[in-house]
Amino acid sequence: MKKLLLILLSSVVAMGVVAQNQQPAQKNTSVRIALHNSTQQNQIIPREIYGQFAEHLGRCIYGGIWVGEDSEIPNEKGYRVDVLEALKALKIPVLRWPGGCFADEYHWMDGIGPREQRPKMVNTNWGGTVEDNSFGTHEFLDFCELLGCEPYVNANVGSGSVEEMAKWVEYMTSDADSPMANLRRKNGREKPWKVKYLGVGNENWGCGGNMTPEYYSDLYRRYATFCKNYSGNRLYKIACGASDYDYNWTDVLMRRVGNQMQALSLHYYTVMDWGRKGSATQFNVDDWYATMGKCVEIETVLKRHCEIMDRYDPSRRIGLLLDEWGTWWDEELGTVRGHLYQQNTLRDAMVAALSFNIFHKYTYRLKMTNIAQMINVLQSMILTRDDEMVLTPTYYLFKMYAAHQGAEYLPLHFESAKLRDKNRREVELLSATASRAEDGTITVSLANVDVENECRVTIALDDDKKYSVKGSILSAGTIDAYNTFDKPNEVKCENFTSFTSEKGSVEVVLPAKSIVSLTLK
Repeated sequence: MKKLLLILLSSVVAMGVVAQNQQPAQKNTSVRIALHNSTQQNQIIPREIYGQFAEHLGRCIYGGIWVGEDSEIPNEKGYRVDVLEALKALKIPVLRWPGGCFADEYHWMDGIGPREQRPKMVNTNWGGTVEDNSFGTHEFLDFCELLGCEPYVNANVGSGSVEEMAKWVEYMTSDADSPMANLRRKNGREKPWKVKYLGVGNENWGCGGNMTPEYYSDLYRRYATFCKNYSGNRLYKIACGASDYDYNWTDVLMRRVGNQMQALSLHYYTVMDWGRKGSATQFNVDDWYATMGKCVEIETVLKRHCEIMDRYDPSRRIGLLLDEWGTWWDEELGTVRGHLYQQNTLRDAMVAALSFNIFHKYTYRLKMTNIAQMINVLQSMILTRDDEMVLTPTYYLFKMYAAHQGAEYLPLHFESAKLRDKNRREVELLSATASRAEDGTITVSLANVDVENECRVTIALDDDKKYSVKGSILSAGTIDAYNTFDKPNEVKCENFTSFTSEKGSVEVVLPAKSIVSLTLK
């Protein structure tokens, strides 16, 4: 009898979850945007919130960014022309390199000088791949100059020395008559580069050394001390921060390092189960909502880490950098194990939209994010195959959201229908963000998470102007749609016109499973 009761109870609970997931979507809602007298007025969304990450992992660097000057693939000084032009269109503000886990086994002097003389190395973290070090310091920093973005160099604490890190900073940034500056000149670069962002180690709680926060804190203080400011270059020193829910790591670093760092990093991936991550392309509606539930949990994580930092740094001088984030699925069948090559569907673009809508709210402390990763790895912008290139749904989402870079964050208020995913996480079916550029243009980005129902939204502004509106939409016929080399345009931005503008408001009809961005002038 007890066993029968347990079975019946389990069935009732399961039915309850299904019932919640099948509740009718909210068909009409109002999004109110505060243009004046906001408590968060003048909170700027840093351009660096839209940062990228390129690790020596799989085909991100070799075959993705770099093919070499002798390649038959069209290139500019060794950089793929098609990739370079696609990345320029995203207005990338900052690029993190060389890792990731690779950073704490990378010795920078192996990647300078004549390429044919550089020693090879085994990438022990990612597939045991043998690399020839043809892409090193000069290639990375010159690439950043071509893109017009800030370089973020992550230096080696795990297996490197204080002297090695200090000399790297001197090599890159000093204009003096000094050994490292003269070595750089010998290798073909007369003037130093400007390098603002310096990461002192990566994931030192794991692949970067399996350290305790107390031990790493002492190492950080030591290593950072010898990283000097040369020739007018001022370093923004970043301490290795926590993974996900490790609030103790943040507490210890804030308490023990404090004013000796300019920022603290954080990593958060949208992963359902680290043992069985699931397919990037084969999933159902329940999986879609579960992914969104895990994605939006980043808000709780950000809030908790920010609260800890506020206790030690109430003036908010120290930045929080989410320098790894994104979806992580099982590798595609037939690809090299450890290269983390995965496809990219509408689901991934929706994760990016919900993430940015959250990130914008916390830019009083959150100063940079770097999606993992830029090309051919995890939630990438671009996939390449020999001389072919395809843009992913996430690429188009980044392009849609580019107008938010450097704009003033505009708080908004709305109520959304909710459901519980299969893991009992709460998922709001509507997500939104808004910002205002210096010229007064307002950008409103809306995401309808509901896979079946459209959502009618009234955007209410606290003025009586009638705005000229233009829109774009990212959606597809199915939630698992993605772009391939044979069909590269299955998911891409289109013009959007399902709106009407009145004085002080804009009426919008959001299709199911869609992301819409509107510009109001």
